Amino acid sequence: MAITDREARNVYVESPADAIVSRRPLFSAVRWGAILAGVAAGVSVQLVLTLLGIATGLSAADVNSANRGMAMGAMLWAGISMLIAAFVGGYVAARMSGLKRKADGVLHGMVAWAVTTLLFATLAASAGGSLLGGIFNAMGPTVMQASSSGSSPVGAMLRSQAARIDANALQRVQSDIEAGRRDDAIRSLSEATGMDPTRAAAIVDQALIVSGLPEQASPQARIAANRAVENAGATAWALFAAVALALAIAMTGGVVGAAGSRRTTWTGSTAARAA
Repeated sequence: MAITDREARNVYVESPADAIVSRRPLFSAVRWGAILAGVAAGVSVQLVLTLLGIATGLSAADVNSANRGMAMGAMLWAGISMLIAAFVGGYVAARMSGLKRKADGVLHGMVAWAVTTLLFATLAASAGGSLLGGIFNAMGPTVMQASSSGSSPVGAMLRSQAARIDANALQRVQSDIEAGRRDDAIRSLSEATGMDPTRAAAIVDQALIVSGLPEQASPQARIAANRAVENAGATAWALFAAVALALAIAMTGGVVGAAGSRRTTWTGSTAARAA
């Protein structure tokens, strides 16, 4: 005889002494196999969507038009891909865990997001470290020479632009910059290297800003520096918002995955009782 779901949920004991009162923890133990499965699924989805975006962008690219719209579209697609991948990763992690409570789904979605974020951060740091390492290996002798002459701000800029200047002239330019003598520094730099005065002025302005003397730089250089700082700040805030939204999406995917596991369990139990 089939029993109802309400009867199935009742607990019968022989006596009150046989009843054991236990309190389930708010979150169950993390199922790391399910977490790894969610991370693999999320990373794979993001990779596929990224490749799709690259292929679409290259197909629609026009070398005769401006690329500003393409850059904005690429950034937007990267954000959408990250959110979709976060949802898929959280859903798979929660569904594969076999746990049925919403709290467990939230936990597994959050942990899957955290592991994925750490993975991408490690990859980005490794790529950036390799790039910087290659640059410094290529520029090592000239950077060391500039440092030994006591002219690191201007020296690094000059060496990076392959400008030839002797140590005495380089030290003289550095002294003018440290003293805030912009015109003298431009004149010395232009005479020592044969550089165009406009290009020399741009290098000196950058060195003045790096040296902590932005008031001695030209108004155009200060405006450009402020614009660069504002753009960097806006980019940082946009990245923070995207990562935080990805966390919320991953937790939502975990809740949906736990709900799907719960429905599957109840359907199977009802069919077994009816049989």
